[in-house]
Amino acid sequence: MINRSVRAEKVSAAAGSVEFDADVLVLGGGPAGTWAAISAAEHGARVVLADKGFCGTSGTTAAAGTGVWYIDPDPALREAAMANREKMGGYLQDRRWMARVLDRTYDRSNRLADWGYPYPVDDSGKSKRNSLQGPEYMRLMRKRTKQAGVTILDHSPALELLLDEDGAVAGATGLRRQKHDRWIVRAKAVVIATGGCAFLSKTLGSNVLTGDGYLMAAEAGAELTSMEFSNPYAISAAFGSVTKTLFYGWATFSYEDGSIVPGAASKGGRSAIARALLQGPVYARLDKADSDVQRHMRASQPNFFLPFDRTGIDPFTERFPVTLRLEGTVRGTGGLRIVDDNCATSVPGLYAAGDAATRELICGGFTGGGSHNAAWAMSSGSWAGQGAADYAGQIGSTKRRVSRAGTIGLRDRAARPFNPAELAKAVQDEVFPYELNYFREAGRLGGSLDRLDSLWRAASEAGAASDSDLLRVRESAAMLATARWMYRSGLARKESRGMHRRDDFPDQDERLRHYITTGGLDEVWTSVRPHAATSYAEAAE
Repeated sequence: MINRSVRAEKVSAAAGSVEFDADVLVLGGGPAGTWAAISAAEHGARVVLADKGFCGTSGTTAAAGTGVWYIDPDPALREAAMANREKMGGYLQDRRWMARVLDRTYDRSNRLADWGYPYPVDDSGKSKRNSLQGPEYMRLMRKRTKQAGVTILDHSPALELLLDEDGAVAGATGLRRQKHDRWIVRAKAVVIATGGCAFLSKTLGSNVLTGDGYLMAAEAGAELTSMEFSNPYAISAAFGSVTKTLFYGWATFSYEDGSIVPGAASKGGRSAIARALLQGPVYARLDKADSDVQRHMRASQPNFFLPFDRTGIDPFTERFPVTLRLEGTVRGTGGLRIVDDNCATSVPGLYAAGDAATRELICGGFTGGGSHNAAWAMSSGSWAGQGAADYAGQIGSTKRRVSRAGTIGLRDRAARPFNPAELAKAVQDEVFPYELNYFREAGRLGGSLDRLDSLWRAASEAGAASDSDLLRVRESAAMLATARWMYRSGLARKESRGMHRRDDFPDQDERLRHYITTGGLDEVWTSVRPHAATSYAEAAE
């Protein structure tokens, strides 16, 4: 366990730094963060939002279009929408939460229309609200966040949470990268909306998504869940970063000699592509798309074609090399465990939203892709903001003595700090390979965990990083922590369910229809929680 006594000094702003007092601090400026900030402000809270990048342009949503799980309030349509993906998710979804998210997403999408979002209309004149263009969406969300009176700190990544003497969250500290100093926000509640962890895999928009919120929350004692469902890989041109995979439904996949990759064009084709990539290069050509489909492709996702246009390749007539890029918890379902309807975590005063929070409740063990994750960001952000504002209102105005919760990279030690680039590369070597993460097996997972645990021990014993390296140090430490939670959870689930595939347990075991909770830093632990349906049945007896 972490010894917090070494960090229990009185917290004050360093010379040249800026200090804020707020009711609610939101960490992250993507869809979940902006919805949380607006919701908290509308419930009477003084809100500060700190974004690692520029709020409205950083993250995966701002870089592309996304579908939205928007379903008209027709009982038959709602039932079909909930039942549609339950099998893929291993029947781990919670129908009550799915219904809540459908209701809130419907309301928030309509609110976007009221704010002026330019939804397209179909031939009958009906507004089509099941997708959003990321740049337009996030430009509007930044505007509405500012209009709500929220103070926005751009290019201001958070480093660690602050805790009061009772262990409740009391704010956070971070860097102001453009000012070359630090910030402190004393807050009565904090919303973690920092996104997931894609391990710097070069997927579009994910360079800021390194699991920072997970690490900060775990240092404060928060739990995570469903981290075994954090291994989705997306098809991408080997020379590009766009991982919008829908268009590959029109592709033919082949080996270097031109022969067809068996099974690559089927519903489970990604596994076939992964196995083929273990043998050598794989190529694709979008030769199944006719001229009308090609035109619609370019209109709906123009950034998909940028890498091809830059390299002079016509993807409809020429073969191009492809790869699978790990998207981790960005398209996975793992994240911080929430314990009530307002998206509170297991730490008092700490809330989670968007990809930083688990999506197990609506996605089970299979990726939410764009649409479900977009709906979750809207919904969980709104609930977390309201929950944080309500919690802050109960705290009162008493000034609390606070301590710093941070660990790796932030402790004063005699030892030299580690090289963050080397640590990040060492973590990637354990999570990128398909034979380790995509096709899992106890021996391979155990060997990887031994190496990851050794890396953690070395990082924990390192000294404090300089301000110039501190962000990268914390990012690499967060990636390392995330990998260890993923693999410990993967070992604990001795079956194949959802996106979690075990070569040594290839079948789904109905006795294991439960959630796996994890946490801890120096010692990572796992435990089993019953599925919601089991809990409801027990409560009714």
